[in-house]
Amino acid sequence: MANGGFSSARLDRMNRVMAGYVERGEIPGIVTLLSRRGETHVHAHGTMAAGGGEPMRPDTIFRIASLSKPVAAVGAMILVEECRLRLDEPVDRFLPELADRRVLKRLDGPVDDTEPARRPLTARDLLTLRMGFGYILDPAAAGYPIHEAMEERGLAVGPNPTSLAPDEWMRRLGELPLMHHPGEVWMYDTALDVLGVLVARAAGQPLEDFLRERVFEPLGMKDTGFHVPPEKIERLPPFYRSDYENGGLALYDPAAGGLWSRPPAFPSARGGLVSTAHDFHAFGEMLLNGGRLGGERILSRPSVQAMTTNQLQPGQADASAMILGENRGWGLGMSVVTRRDGVAASPGRFGWDGGYGTSWSSDPAEGLTGILLTQRLWDSPGGPGVYHDFWTCAYQAIDD
Repeated sequence: MANGGFSSARLDRMNRVMAGYVERGEIPGIVTLLSRRGETHVHAHGTMAAGGGEPMRPDTIFRIASLSKPVAAVGAMILVEECRLRLDEPVDRFLPELADRRVLKRLDGPVDDTEPARRPLTARDLLTLRMGFGYILDPAAAGYPIHEAMEERGLAVGPNPTSLAPDEWMRRLGELPLMHHPGEVWMYDTALDVLGVLVARAAGQPLEDFLRERVFEPLGMKDTGFHVPPEKIERLPPFYRSDYENGGLALYDPAAGGLWSRPPAFPSARGGLVSTAHDFHAFGEMLLNGGRLGGERILSRPSVQAMTTNQLQPGQADASAMILGENRGWGLGMSVVTRRDGVAASPGRFGWDGGYGTSWSSDPAEGLTGILLTQRLWDSPGGPGVYHDFWTCAYQAIDD
């Protein structure tokens, strides 16, 4: 048994399982990180591109998708601690586009059949994904008038970042009613992009600049941002999706000339960041340590405790089960495991997953941080086999 409480033989088992996904051609490359009590293991498997070529590297830069959400939430909580934002104060003074909200009377009804919102939107609504606007989990939603109105305005939620600038995106969002009253229903995604705009306006500077100054630089996250500069582009792998017609993988986004090779029009707090295993390990350890990493304090311990405490009511958790699963709730910007139902479901574990093939969680009870990074789009909210096997292997490697 090593000092951190990992079994060397069981870590080898994890590496064999991960390597199997590469050998079978399911994923071109994988980077994993496990850390516990000061002991860290980083492993790279496979190649940067499908079909071979340059090997995957421990410092490969990945599109981390929804792992951006907890990062933006930390930015918001920094502003809360500085009294530049208040969790339960209306956001109208920074987001006037969302003042005087109206709400659909029926989710499938006309967009002009509305009633006044019962209260204003708050920062807490955005952090907890309860602003009343986002993914509609009903399969019939594509035919709803509100969904068609979102499509017409370029606001439909999808895997790619929007081409609209933040002010124009907010203006168009303000033209539409909410789908539910603020605070009542957990709805995925859109609220975190709104949060990103809120953070930028409250901070008085672009979102990336604020996060770089207050989070990335203090934590040594030198490769994290909303795009990859030319001098680092060789460390960004091509990105793939399933090829449903021919089988195998299809190129989704190249590295050079791709979506992340240039600064975005809209720095997406819901899913726009790139990062590395090393960088995100620093972020996860900061939260696991109650807001501090080394000599840098990013947040207070009480703020981290609030972020990592489930905020959802039972009915709200039921509505979110398709995305969250049945054993997780939602805190401020990240998921929280609420009950044990398997090897890897340790109550109190917090983190989130990214649809571009990424996952991070930190577990206070075990002192564990785990990170999985791949370059393949998930096919479903439940996650692919490599995701489930990584977390099983992470917990089975504990040896104390």
